[in-house]
Amino acid sequence: MPLFPFFLRYFRRKKNEDTLHFKNIKRIDTLKVITSPAIIFVLLLFVWMLTVYFYNALPAFIREGLEVYFRNTWQAAEEASKEYYGLAAPIWGTIYTSIIAILIALPISIADSVFVVDYAPKKVKNFFIIISDMMAGLPTIIYGIWGAFVLVPFLQKYVMMPLYKHLSFIPIFSSPPITGYSYFSAGILLGIMVTPFASAIIREAYQMVPFTYREATLSLGLTRYEATKILLGYIKPAIFSGAILAFGRAVGETVAVSLVIGNTFNLSIGLFAPGYTISSLIANQFGNAFIYKHMLPALYAGGLALFIIGLIVNVVGLYLLKRWQKNVEI
Repeated sequence: MPLFPFFLRYFRRKKNEDTLHFKNIKRIDTLKVITSPAIIFVLLLFVWMLTVYFYNALPAFIREGLEVYFRNTWQAAEEASKEYYGLAAPIWGTIYTSIIAILIALPISIADSVFVVDYAPKKVKNFFIIISDMMAGLPTIIYGIWGAFVLVPFLQKYVMMPLYKHLSFIPIFSSPPITGYSYFSAGILLGIMVTPFASAIIREAYQMVPFTYREATLSLGLTRYEATKILLGYIKPAIFSGAILAFGRAVGETVAVSLVIGNTFNLSIGLFAPGYTISSLIANQFGNAFIYKHMLPALYAGGLALFIIGLIVNVVGLYLLKRWQKNVEI
């Protein structure tokens, strides 16, 4: 008989545990049902946008084929038969200026992160972070006006002209900086604009490195430079992510770039030559596109090219991250 109360309490407890477990499973399933439509919505939205761009660009592909991406011409005419459009120059300008921006933004972002985390006094550390975040939130038109009226004249007088004067035999410096509005000016401005975005990601990752790792590097007798180099290797994924985010931000920038790049259909490797980007082309020509029969499909084809460029950049970034993870596991 004394065993009966014991078994009774056991079965009651077991029943309560089973009920609680069932409720937890039910709660998790409910949460899954609530949250899963969000990712489905994002995926459908992406597919919808891609379909809209492809459908509207289809007339350009039917008329001109893939040559629309490899031809450097932009001939608008009242007669539809005389219209010819090519996006080679804007595609080149988009990639060229974005690469310049990354080459400028990435070293500055890494240096900024290391200084703020390791060297900046506590009293001013938050001030530097706030300034960086404010720069990330500024409207692009502010950068564009500053770039057009301050940055471009400064670069033309103190950077482009001396480089052209003494190094014009090098192909990238061979174009005369007549106005200063060029790939170089657009790349510098984009580099300034995307630096806060890359810096925020790299800084947060560098700040989260375990303190024991920092102590371990210093205990081995390494210099601050050597220790920092090792710790930066530990956050390579964050650096890759910051570079991809900065590149995507630079590729899609419109207003600021259109004010400083020169807006010329020019296919040149010269840094000081004026050019075009896809985003600035769409912004400048979209208002007039409805007048012409074949211009609007060409602009949609340009937007589709931005999708393709973004996809390639993200695929390359994921490949590099996976390769890094395999090396770490080995």
